[in-house]
Amino acid sequence: MKVVFAGMLAADAAQGGAAWAVLQYVLGLKHLGHDVCFVEPISSSKLRPVGTTLTRSDASRRFLRIVGAFGLTRSAALLLEGTTETVGVSHSSLRRFVREADVLINVSGMLKDPMLLEPVDRRVYLDLDPGFNQAWHCGGIDMRFDAHTHFATVALAIGQAECRVPTCGRRWITTFPPVVLREWPVAKRTTRVAFTTVGNWRSYGAVQHDGIFLGQKAHALRPLMELPRKTRTPFALALAIHPSEPDLAALRSNRWTLVDPRRVTGTPDRYRRFIRGSLAEFGIAKAGYAAMRTGWFSDRSACYLASGRPVLAQDTGLEHVLSAREGLLTFRSETEALAGLDSIQADYQQHREAARGIAEQHCESSRVLSRLLERVWTS
Repeated sequence: MKVVFAGMLAADAAQGGAAWAVLQYVLGLKHLGHDVCFVEPISSSKLRPVGTTLTRSDASRRFLRIVGAFGLTRSAALLLEGTTETVGVSHSSLRRFVREADVLINVSGMLKDPMLLEPVDRRVYLDLDPGFNQAWHCGGIDMRFDAHTHFATVALAIGQAECRVPTCGRRWITTFPPVVLREWPVAKRTTRVAFTTVGNWRSYGAVQHDGIFLGQKAHALRPLMELPRKTRTPFALALAIHPSEPDLAALRSNRWTLVDPRRVTGTPDRYRRFIRGSLAEFGIAKAGYAAMRTGWFSDRSACYLASGRPVLAQDTGLEHVLSAREGLLTFRSETEALAGLDSIQADYQQHREAARGIAEQHCESSRVLSRLLERVWTS
């Protein structure tokens, strides 16, 4: 097939994990033999230094560096929103590709250019932020659902009785996050003997929907603040948190080790090294994912699993979709988290082997993306 994929690689600085969330799809589709054209829309407000042009911007340099590293130079474009100005593939070449494209996959509907949307018959809205996207739509914010014909989400429990994510009158295809396993082989060396994770303390403001508070990771971790005091397990969080954040003092006093995410995970390569060098993941979900019982499964956790690194993840309703006793454990409370830490460390090698097995069975990119395309094509 000819596939257009729209997402973010370079607009936000030091987001190695966000880049990988997109690269898994683009590289995975290419490895399946599809002809893929990637486009990243960027607003002028994101260009740095302020007032610079697209071609001279920091984002342009990041974009060219990333697509060059992964062999995408001739099939990727950074597009200045509201214009036909691009870095990489020209706008005219994008239009020619689009006219022949079989499907367009659009992360959070971020590609808005009608010249690049309307010619494609099958336009997939890919929801990687479940609960929030739907709540914003229900709250009157235009999330650009109407510009799409198909809808896919990593809210694996959507439509089930316990899940509180509104369907917004759409039929949602559920999909695991893909991992290109050849890019994420089993790690052999541990360079950071700690349970780690990567994330933003606050990505944006909290949301209220139907009496449910959809909070951020700040709200999810606060009830677990004293956890490191109750175990000998070391934790290292690559956490983007503002220096004025009042929770910083509590994190440090409760023995959470904070590492600079820009330094250790700011590029795709650094992000991969950080995960592969970790002992295991202590995965914190946005509080909204858990409150909505989304069944959200993290693309970051999928990378840990592929690397043979066990995951202890905050439960989002995932156990109704994927239940595992080894490799991937979930918790709802501090008590359950402590038990999970003990379990993983008591039989670490067994959990390592099981982790890779889960990635191979549920997240391997060829399996995930073939299923996604099949469901889009037949619905």
